[in-house]
Amino acid sequence: MSQTGSGPSSGEPAAQQASAVGALLMDAEALYSGLVESVGALLKPGMRLLGVTSGGVWLAQRLQKDLALTEPVGVISSAMHRDDFARRGMTAAAQTKIPFEVNNAQILLLDDVLFTGRTIRAVINELFDFGRPACIKLAVLVDRGGRELPIQADICAAHISLPASQSLSLARGAAEQFTFNLKAH
Repeated sequence: MSQTGSGPSSGEPAAQQASAVGALLMDAEALYSGLVESVGALLKPGMRLLGVTSGGVWLAQRLQKDLALTEPVGVISSAMHRDDFARRGMTAAAQTKIPFEVNNAQILLLDDVLFTGRTIRAVINELFDFGRPACIKLAVLVDRGGRELPIQADICAAHISLPASQSLSLARGAAEQFTFNLKAH
């Protein structure tokens, strides 16, 4: 099963169809390896990593280690700018911490799964509360389709198709190994 691709300019994206919970078999570690290569090629000197809570933060932290980056990784939450805030609420873990100057920064925003685009819209709004970056690039482990806003990733390790009744998220084990959680709503 082919699972890798690196965005819209890299040729035909890999696609997988899952029709039932548990039917999706993807190797999160293999996808992460592809993401490391793509991010390494995209990174420019001074570019800062900013992870979306929580899966994007895990990706950013591990990329920082695997790419031997010395700059601290930022954490950004979508909680304060979500258009469904009344339904979802805010968790204690939803705290934005950006340990670098946002103004004129080149930022690589990382998230685990891109779905409707609403989370990315919310975190970009949050980011602009801290300043005006020179550039924002988006890297995701999986693009599951279902976009409701015109947002796409610059780097994507895999494109899949899932019904809206399922949710996909990244999980991290004790040894920092990545897996996926697939659940029915």
